[in-house]
Amino acid sequence: MIDIKLLHHLEGYLTEKRLKRFHNVLDERTKHFTVATEDVYQLHNTSAVIRSCDVFGIQEVNIIEERNSKRIDREIAMGAQKWVDLNRFNNVKDCIASLKKGGYQIVATSPHVDNCELHDFDVSKRSCFFFGTETDGLSQEVMSKADAFLKIPMVGFTESLNISVSAAIILQHVTTKLKQTNINWKLTEEEQLVKRLDWCTKTIKSYDEIIERFYELNT
Repeated sequence: MIDIKLLHHLEGYLTEKRLKRFHNVLDERTKHFTVATEDVYQLHNTSAVIRSCDVFGIQEVNIIEERNSKRIDREIAMGAQKWVDLNRFNNVKDCIASLKKGGYQIVATSPHVDNCELHDFDVSKRSCFFFGTETDGLSQEVMSKADAFLKIPMVGFTESLNISVSAAIILQHVTTKLKQTNINWKLTEEEQLVKRLDWCTKTIKSYDEIIERFYELNT
């Protein structure tokens, strides 16, 4: 449970503009959809995907680093890693198990699978969109365990898009479509409180000293 008194105390250190921004952004956040990247070895692509998730209101990103383990490129992500929750996994199996436990269907994105085109995608189901490596795409393990397959319609000579571009196109479409439904897609009240506290800790300078003084005065 969140210490509401502490949260309100910390929010007192924020400007009115910043506090309003927190509330407005949180009101558009969702965990109805999430994203997973599988061993993407070009660092800027993973970072750009995280940035797109922040832009389109996706709160969680799952990063599988079975073969390629690199830190997030802060310059490309433009600080988005502060606002989006990153779940890191050492293998595909653990990632899929965690997502399934959370009630997500596994959606493999691939231009080479003739299943569902983007405009026909059913947004009512909690879904995790998987994006693979730049050269090989998704692993056979993801493809074999996928509950659905999704592709972006393309009519040119090029057969595929950069994964960060694909993620942006898909997320813009599904989040827009989701918000036109009656589905309860927003974060719960408790989830919003957790993020408000988390964002305060990442924003306020001298946070540790402020916390220490707060508990000295309230114990």
